[in-house]
Amino acid sequence: MRAKAWCGALAGMGMMLLTASAVVAAQYDHEIKEQKMTFAWKVDGNTLAVKMSAQTEGWVGVGFNPSKEMKDANYVLGYVKDGKATITDEFGDSETSHVSDESRGGSNDVTLVGGSESGGVTTIEFTMPLKSADKQDGAIDGGGENVVLLAYGGGRDSFKTKHNYRTALKVNLATGSSQKAK
Repeated sequence: MRAKAWCGALAGMGMMLLTASAVVAAQYDHEIKEQKMTFAWKVDGNTLAVKMSAQTEGWVGVGFNPSKEMKDANYVLGYVKDGKATITDEFGDSETSHVSDESRGGSNDVTLVGGSESGGVTTIEFTMPLKSADKQDGAIDGGGENVVLLAYGGGRDSFKTKHNYRTALKVNLATGSSQKAK
C-alpha cells in the first residue's frame, strides 16, 4: 500500500512539474514566426525577456535598432553545445559585422535564462535591460517600435560562422505588431 501511495504521489508531482514547465513556457506576451525562426518576448518593467529558436543546430541571434544594416545594433547570440547554452552580448561595429561589447570596453548586460537543442531546433532564452548603462547598448523602446534583426547560423556551435538566414522587421514590443523593415 505504501508503494502505491508513493507512486501516486510521485505521479502527482510529475504532473505539477509539467504544469510548472508549461507556465514558464507561456510567459511571453508576443511571438513572431519568420521562416524557420521564432522570436517571443515580454516587456517586464525595464527588462526585456526573450525566447528565440530556429531550425538549426548552430547559433540563433537577435539584434535591435541598427543605424544602417548591422551597424550600431545591440546583438544577443546563443548556441547550445553538449547540453550547455552559451550567449554573447555584441555590438554592430560596421554594416556587416559585430563584436563583443567587452572587446570595445563595454559590459555583458544579458542574463542567460536557459537553452536547449532538440530535434534540430536550437532555443535560447535570456533577459536584458531595455536601457543599460553600457555605451555599446542602444536603448530599446519597450512601449513602441524597434527594428529587430533575426538570424541563425547552421552546422557549428560557434559565433564565427555566418548566418544561413536573416531578416529585418519593425516590431512594436508593446502591441506585438510587426512588418518587414525596408
